Amino acid sequence: MAPLACDAMTGTSGGGKGCTVSEATEVDDALVAAMARLIPQLSNSNPPPDAAALAAIVASEASILLIAEDPDTAGAADGSSILGSMTLALFRIPTGLRAWIEDVVVDEAARGRGVGEALNRAAIDRAREAGATTVDLTSRPSREAANRLYRRLGFQERTTNVYRLDL
Repeated sequence: MAPLACDAMTGTSGGGKGCTVSEATEVDDALVAAMARLIPQLSNSNPPPDAAALAAIVASEASILLIAEDPDTAGAADGSSILGSMTLALFRIPTGLRAWIEDVVVDEAARGRGVGEALNRAAIDRAREAGATTVDLTSRPSREAANRLYRRLGFQERTTNVYRLDL
């Protein structure tokens, strides 16, 4: 996947305030450091993935790890140029290919710059290109800005029960 410019995707001209979205295809210290910074902003119930866990995600045929990076500081060894990430899971079931967006996180310092929208649009494009018939996600009601974004992108709230079994 060629990197996509966040500003172009969101229709803004941020003058260096945008980002590029691309698929993480290798794990390095910068990615590990970025996830160590980002994941606690998403969840305090799970630790950030280590290099081995990230390698398994990147190598999996069922998941695509998308990262949004600041083009002005791209490639920073400490991972500070990575503004956000998300995982797109693609899986085949008897009724077709489905896609699920998980673990969307944008660094607190980068919120309001179109990073979340760019990540979601890139995931939707990837799902469409793969032939998925739907893209699902869940979001806590307290994440008001994220829920507004999802509605703006065309996601519709479904009347369903979501069940979870902790293992």
